[in-house]
Amino acid sequence: MDAQFSVFYRENIQQLVGFLLNHGASLHVAADIAQETMVKAYRRWHEIRSPRAWVHTVASRSLVRHVADVREEPAEHVPEPTSLLPDPDAVAAWETRQDTLRVLRQLPMRQRQVLAWTLSEYTPAEIAEELGMTSDAVRSSLKKARRAAVAYIRQEEGQ
Repeated sequence: MDAQFSVFYRENIQQLVGFLLNHGASLHVAADIAQETMVKAYRRWHEIRSPRAWVHTVASRSLVRHVADVREEPAEHVPEPTSLLPDPDAVAAWETRQDTLRVLRQLPMRQRQVLAWTLSEYTPAEIAEELGMTSDAVRSSLKKARRAAVAYIRQEEGQ
């Protein structure tokens, strides 16, 4: 069990952090939620049937709860390297290159959520199943998200 989970963790932790970033989370929040989610997955490893979908669902819900109940101030600087952030000083440069994240953060939560699942290579049918929506509702949210993103980019280019 430990070996299976270890392989799963190594193959999926960075993708999970990216998934949360695509939802609009800051890097440190995404890393924390991803790590907490993996701890929960480890504890329930024997009962999880679809681990990748499970961690995405749990992480997504954790982020929604975090956004709804923010009580602490984020740290200005990550002081030391971790396995999730091997070079903390490179984080700022990496985030700067992520223009997509600025666009995603402008979207309503449902559109961000559906787009984040899509960017993690889930199909509308899979997203609908995980989020308890219809496939048509997922496609509609994706269409709205894409239109809003294009409008935001055009506005930025015009300034």
